[in-house]
Amino acid sequence: MEVSCQCALINFTTPTASPLSVYHCHCTQCRVQSGSAYGTSAIFPAAGIFPLAPDLSSNLGVWTRNAKEGRTMDCYFCKRCGTRVMHRIRQADGTERETVSIKGGLVKGLQWKGAMHIYTESAVVDIPEGVKRWEREPDVMVGRPESNK
Repeated sequence: MEVSCQCALINFTTPTASPLSVYHCHCTQCRVQSGSAYGTSAIFPAAGIFPLAPDLSSNLGVWTRNAKEGRTMDCYFCKRCGTRVMHRIRQADGTERETVSIKGGLVKGLQWKGAMHIYTESAVVDIPEGVKRWEREPDVMVGRPESNK
């Protein structure tokens, strides 16, 4: 799948033809980051994107923020237009997750149907009936080491 930021400086192809999972996250951090009611992340294997190619690396900025349970999140954005492109979580011991979360609106042809809604306890919009949803994070989450992938 093709990924492109708003100004098209950042362009790359995902390592798989479809995401491993798609999440609509309603947590306060994702709302702030997206400037909207929730953030959408398409989860892909990190291999094939990381390590970053030199041209991609030179055009991406990174901001690292604290996350839960001693983890950190490396948040990558286009240096020219500022669009958040993706984020990757580091475990408390510094180990990078085997997955990367690419912002859904940047993935051309992304299938939104079937996306899971997480952190719905913080939702500011109605969650559609019949969708998979969790008040916080699901017990099993693609890419999380303690999950059974």
